[in-house]
Amino acid sequence: MLVIIETISLFIQPVALAVRLTANITAGHLLMHLIGGAALALINISTSIALITFIILILLTVLEFAVALIQAYVFTLLVSLYLHDNT
Repeated sequence: MLVIIETISLFIQPVALAVRLTANITAGHLLMHLIGGAALALINISTSIALITFIILILLTVLEFAVALIQAYVFTLLVSLYLHDNT
């Protein structure tokens, strides 16, 4: 019974890691898409508000880049820990 539980645990770890990475990437891209669409829609209504929204979009892009670097580090660290545990 213990072998079955350990086998399931070994398969769930990479799946959980992949789901976490996918959720972070998708959330960031969705937020950038929504704010970009809002900036485009606001150009016709108010140029100053559209400019503020565009600046927020640029700052969010910088934040997304930082999150991508952190995610790459965490992914590499966890994969190496998972592989170390299994060898």
